[in-house]
Amino acid sequence: MKKIFARFAKDESGATAIEYGLIAALMAVVVIAAITILSPALEGTFEGIATTLNDPAAALPSGD
Repeated sequence: MKKIFARFAKDESGATAIEYGLIAALMAVVVIAAITILSPALEGTFEGIATTLNDPAAALPSGD
């Protein structure tokens, strides 16, 4: 029984997978937070792009 426990204690094969999982979870939290914080600015930008695509002549500078 001691040998089994000692072998289990030395086995670190799953540690790397857990570390990668934690890194992926942290990255997901950062991306969600960034989208939440930046969404008002992005909304205005995309509305401007949509307006330009719907009426391209309005986006051209006037000949004044």
